[in-house]
Amino acid sequence: MSAQPEHYSYGPYHDGPDPLAPPTDLRDAVDEIGRDVMSGSSPRSALEELLRRGTPRTAGLDELTRRVWQRRSEIQRRHRLDGTLQEVRRLLDEALDAERRALFPDPSDEARLREAELDALPPGTAAAVRELAGYEWTSEQGRENYERIRELLGQELLESRFEGMKDALRATTPEDVERVNQMLSDLNALLSAHAQGFGDIDERFAEFIRRHGEFFPENPANVEELIDVLAARAAAAQRMLNSMTAEQRAELGQLAQQAFGDPRLAQQLSTLDAQLRGLRPGEDWTSSARFRGNDPLGLGEGAQAMTDLAELDALAEQLSQSYPGARLEDIDLEALERQVGADAGVDARRLAELERELRAQGLFERAPDGSLRLSPKALRRLGETALADVVRSLRGRTGDRDTASAGAAGEPDGSTRPWEFGDTQPWAVSRTVRNAVLRTAAHGGGPIRLDVSDVEVVETENRARAAVALCVDTSWSMVQEGRWLPMKRTALALHQLISTRFRNDALQLITFGRYAASVELAELIGLDGAWEQGTNAHHALLLAGRHLRRHPDAQPVVLMVTDGEPTAHLEQDGIAEFDYPPSPRTLQRTLSEVDRLAKLGAALTVFRLGDDPRLAAFVDLLARRAGGRVLAPDLDGLGAAVVGDYLRSRRS
Repeated sequence: MSAQPEHYSYGPYHDGPDPLAPPTDLRDAVDEIGRDVMSGSSPRSALEELLRRGTPRTAGLDELTRRVWQRRSEIQRRHRLDGTLQEVRRLLDEALDAERRALFPDPSDEARLREAELDALPPGTAAAVRELAGYEWTSEQGRENYERIRELLGQELLESRFEGMKDALRATTPEDVERVNQMLSDLNALLSAHAQGFGDIDERFAEFIRRHGEFFPENPANVEELIDVLAARAAAAQRMLNSMTAEQRAELGQLAQQAFGDPRLAQQLSTLDAQLRGLRPGEDWTSSARFRGNDPLGLGEGAQAMTDLAELDALAEQLSQSYPGARLEDIDLEALERQVGADAGVDARRLAELERELRAQGLFERAPDGSLRLSPKALRRLGETALADVVRSLRGRTGDRDTASAGAAGEPDGSTRPWEFGDTQPWAVSRTVRNAVLRTAAHGGGPIRLDVSDVEVVETENRARAAVALCVDTSWSMVQEGRWLPMKRTALALHQLISTRFRNDALQLITFGRYAASVELAELIGLDGAWEQGTNAHHALLLAGRHLRRHPDAQPVVLMVTDGEPTAHLEQDGIAEFDYPPSPRTLQRTLSEVDRLAKLGAALTVFRLGDDPRLAAFVDLLARRAGGRVLAPDLDGLGAAVVGDYLRSRRS
């Protein structure tokens, strides 16, 4: 017996996230968040700002919100709510014209009496329709139009409370009207029993759905879901009425009595509305909207328009993420796609996935004080980007090549990298041969030949150690002059270079404003700019000297980034004294620390930001006293200048 062939079907994957989809690329997102954090935002604010701004391939929350409000405005600008009244008036006018044409050739007194009756009709649409309830039509068209008015009113009233009812009752028979009245009667009885707390409400609901389920395409699972659906629609219908003029509301109220020619329908709907108001007082029953367009909407369409406006308002609130505990998973994606389009749903899903991955992959952590900060993993990513920018800047210098390699002859550090012109490191033979084999196989096989693109070299680590103190000015002028972010990116790049290429070096980050402090990288990156007077280079150099003395066997390197002359110094009691212009004692205390660093053999480089003549004169004096040098890079070149000088100091 032969085996039956297996059959397979292929299609989009709908059961949750695609398991074969590539992981979300977080690099650009981390860079954006890092840039905001280094500019002074908290990690939480930076994440929220990223989600609001979006990414190059995904619209952010602000753009989605704009589309929501645009859609809301379009509904109100395009439509008006008197469609049913206009259609009833049109049908009535046509019926009266047809009746007069039919009566005109008839010479009988009966015809004249009927003409007089028509002439005596009140001018209002609702009053005229009511007066014609018992009229015996001569014209067939007049009679049909009048019956159409009654059907239209019944269909529109039901459509305003039950979505889809108008289409279901397009060809209404007396039996259909009776079925609707019976359904409404049973529905009001069910809601009344529920309000009174009858114990058999589940059985009553099941029986009601068995008899009348065709009227409820939403398929509610229980009486509470049924009430939710009905109350939302009834509240929308009430908001539509609130949006009309008082005259329009009064006219519709009178016309409702003629729906299907049976006043019971209006009475049942009035009872239903009252019960729903009591059961769901939290629904919006009182607001209104201004419609100023030219496209008339019927009662059913008007109720749907009010439902759409409410849904758009809810989407705007969800997209604002301004309420406690807000998450992107709160966004109703189906409603967003229904109102704004499928692209908006795709963007919202991508944003939710981005937020979820950023939180799940450990890019944030809690600080000891409970605040949120970037994790070491995120800092490494930011460091990689900052260092890559510095390397590109160094490569762009005329006559220079990549100085971020691990140095000349030394101990292999276990890593390899692609060979570049000018490299003197030994080849990584196994990696080189492997690359050649993979490249040949990828191009269809054949004899294996080495290509220059296959070559990798062994990374080496210089045997000499360095103790590096990076002192960065954190006074208010650094923030005010736009130097805050370049300063932090410089620290990131240097930290990344040392932690990955020169692991034996000891780096100490030191900030100095009115006081100086030794800080970890995460503290520096999350540091907010604060207004305070004082540039205490003396305290910074004092801490730098302590760091160098803890590593007596290492080559001492001090790098100072500042945009102001020293205006504060530390007294013996630990109190910072501020003077501007700088007092002789501040200058003397600062220079004495420079002299102590010179005795340690430290290479001091000052990176001067700005063109203040007094600052230029002072840092030149510092460099002469310490046998160091002064560099005056622009902000874009600060990182390259600091990293390049560090590498120069190591080589020398």
